[in-house]
Amino acid sequence: MFPALETELKQETLPDPYEDFMFHHLQYYGYFKAQKGSLPNSAMHQHVWKNNPRYLLSGSSGEREDVLPDPLQKEKLLWPTCLSSTVHRQIEAVSRGIPCPFRPANAKLLSGRCPHSLLSPPDSLMLSSPLLKSRQLLHDEFGEVNPCLREPRDLFSFFSSRGPLQPPRWPIECEVIKENLHHIEWVPPQPEYFYQPTGNEKLPEIVGEEKGTVVYQLDSVPTEGSYFTNSRVGGKRGIIRELAVALQGPEDNTLLFESRFESGNLQKAVRVDTYEYELTLRTDLYTNKHTQWFYFRVQNTRKDATYRFTIVNLLKPKSLYTTGMKPLMYSQLDANTHNIGWRREGNEIRYYKNNMRDGQQPFYCLTWTIQFPHDQDTCFFAHFYPYTYTDLQCYLLSVANSPVQSQFCKLRTLCRSLAGNTVYLLTITNPSRTPQEAAAKKAVVLSARVHPGESNGSWIMKGFLDFILSSSPDAHLLRDIFVFKVVPMLNPDGVIVGNYRCSLAGRDLNRHYKTILKESFPCIWYTRNMIKRLLEEREVLLYCDFHGHSRKNNIFLYGCNSNDRTYWLHERVFPLMLSKNAPDKFSFHSCNFKVQKCKEGTGRVVMWRMGILNSYTMESTFGGSTLGNKRDTHFTTEDLKSLGYHVCDTLLDFCDPDRTKFMQCLAELKELLQEEIHKKFNELGQDMDLEGSWSDISLSDIESSTSGSDSSLSDGLPVHLLNIAHEVTQKKMYKKKKKKPLQTRKQRNEQYQKNNLMRELKLTDDVLERAGFASTLQKQPTFFRNSENASSSTMRNEKPRLNELHGRDKGTSLDPPKMTSLILTKSRERMQEMLTTHRGAAISRELCLTSRVTRDRSVLRQRSQDSQRHALQREAQIPAKSRFQI
Repeated sequence: MFPALETELKQETLPDPYEDFMFHHLQYYGYFKAQKGSLPNSAMHQHVWKNNPRYLLSGSSGEREDVLPDPLQKEKLLWPTCLSSTVHRQIEAVSRGIPCPFRPANAKLLSGRCPHSLLSPPDSLMLSSPLLKSRQLLHDEFGEVNPCLREPRDLFSFFSSRGPLQPPRWPIECEVIKENLHHIEWVPPQPEYFYQPTGNEKLPEIVGEEKGTVVYQLDSVPTEGSYFTNSRVGGKRGIIRELAVALQGPEDNTLLFESRFESGNLQKAVRVDTYEYELTLRTDLYTNKHTQWFYFRVQNTRKDATYRFTIVNLLKPKSLYTTGMKPLMYSQLDANTHNIGWRREGNEIRYYKNNMRDGQQPFYCLTWTIQFPHDQDTCFFAHFYPYTYTDLQCYLLSVANSPVQSQFCKLRTLCRSLAGNTVYLLTITNPSRTPQEAAAKKAVVLSARVHPGESNGSWIMKGFLDFILSSSPDAHLLRDIFVFKVVPMLNPDGVIVGNYRCSLAGRDLNRHYKTILKESFPCIWYTRNMIKRLLEEREVLLYCDFHGHSRKNNIFLYGCNSNDRTYWLHERVFPLMLSKNAPDKFSFHSCNFKVQKCKEGTGRVVMWRMGILNSYTMESTFGGSTLGNKRDTHFTTEDLKSLGYHVCDTLLDFCDPDRTKFMQCLAELKELLQEEIHKKFNELGQDMDLEGSWSDISLSDIESSTSGSDSSLSDGLPVHLLNIAHEVTQKKMYKKKKKKPLQTRKQRNEQYQKNNLMRELKLTDDVLERAGFASTLQKQPTFFRNSENASSSTMRNEKPRLNELHGRDKGTSLDPPKMTSLILTKSRERMQEMLTTHRGAAISRELCLTSRVTRDRSVLRQRSQDSQRHALQREAQIPAKSRFQI
């Protein structure tokens, strides 16, 4: 966006002190040379800076520095033979010492001034010579004299048209084949309808490898109990073994399976019959759960045979395969010869419960039959249209190399993932004419692929980017009024290894948006931090995270009910508008706005609690539509990309200065809500008049819970991080335990009075206990009834007085400290009355009881003395001899 000074003459310059300092500084910390222990588990940046006359999204994101033994070579300064008058004026302004208003705080040179201020007057003449002192100066695109320092080079990974793409980094346990896979985009000319069950579908019994033959199996698969330690380009070191069985000859019709490529997922294939195979999917790495996404390759096909594939270890009890969804197939020969891409194929499709168990967890099976279109073909099967990390990089490379799109789209690195893969951040907006115009823009934040197996989110994101980066007048208008922050792939590690829901931490990232562990969940932590900073700068109008749904058809949104009555139902306006703009794809009735406790860590809830009213999760089905003209048909990639366009179109309607559409939708929402409340009360068998108070009903009580996933099973932390999380949490809690001091003397006096009243009440209780008041209460239950009646009557008498206080000023209410002192005073008066009334009776009763006990004791003493005297008399009357015998 900012043109740098063009360079044509190849002349060597004097050393730049800033660049020399930054070179040694970054080299020391391992950015220019990847030394062990400098940046663990992260990809180091390439050291070669590509010369580019424009301040574009350029640079290198290729191989790592540690393969290059030589240190960074200093650049050559190139200076044009002839400069425009604008550039000459800029150079003269720089020589006069114009300050740098946009210089970053950390970009100080020696005394802290701009680079040109270090030059003495004779040296400043060098600015008009071919030997420019610093190459860090930039000038804006308006031709104004606003020199500032360039960002430190190679801190971020940019694209270059002359450099290779950054290769994906894999965990060191994963074997990766050295093949580059590419699938063409293709839209079927005819609608692809759902499969209609006939009732005669076969349910094959699971045989297993005991009776079958294993033809493909991954040996080293990290599961639960292990955790991610390191990564490298290409995954596991050493020779890549051939896992498929060796064919015995040209007549051998055994299929050759493979899944050790980007986003692939297949762990084992067992041949149980000539054309029948049982398939086992790999769980998400470092877990024992989440088997849903599959993507694998088969070779050595036969055209006229009917094959049967059965996936035996799916975990979800419900699936769209029960309502007619078909798997996807891709033929390499059809793509090469007829330009045909992914298509829905399969017959005799059944989804049923498996008779095998893994401990207490039941498995489910998906079975289907297929006829391949060619002999000796290479075919792929997938749960949904794949969209890999390399696909995203190729798309972003085309944007970076576009001279038009790169003017209003800045590509930056948000962070590095656990494996060191780049998480990209796009900032899309047109340049503003004034700072005031730039500050007035609202922001829109979009993200996708936090769940790596939900590739439909990437296709919607691609459609959005295609439109917002286009030359359409609507797109230009959106770029004028908004700043778009886009994170197109939040979980690149999971996408690369073929996970369905988790990152390499073995956890669902969409349950950890509140995390404090930056090192364990960097993608989520940096995304939340970026949005937090954005909220400090400007209003964020909308946040939306693109997902996929495996149990419901159509596309819909999950939002958050607003607690502010000022914006009541406003969070439902955008989804309703979107349903009107895409009536054959988007279902408003499938939307849900209930905030569940188990979803507190999701992106939409966390962003909503941070202050974004319109915070959504967009759920797009893996199947298709049940609406309008697309009823009972599968979604294609074009359908999903069109929804990205509809999001942009709905944004314009939502922010239209003419609020007619907004108010119409709001009125329609109130009618729909009234109908929903009537329906709810009819189901409960109750009648209610909704004329006056229907708007006070809690919306969360009306809506049912979202038909969510089992991702809460992946909540929590990896085992090796539990202790760290506990220590950090304890430190934060210790900081929060500091008691907030009272701010005013009035507050201190009220607290002092309250403590005195509590002490007096305690003394009153002690007096009552000494006076025997407790025993009196136990012996006379009627007193309790009388006191309860008296207290209730007292409260009834006090109620009008309180109402009078409220009636004097309806806008104000009694302060809690005053209310507390009033209640304590009344209680003390009541206790004093009871003490005065019953003290005499209690004392006299205690004296009577004491005298009675004394009298009883004297009687007992007299009786014992009489009995002893009688015993002595009887003993004296007995003769001595008889006494001895006795």
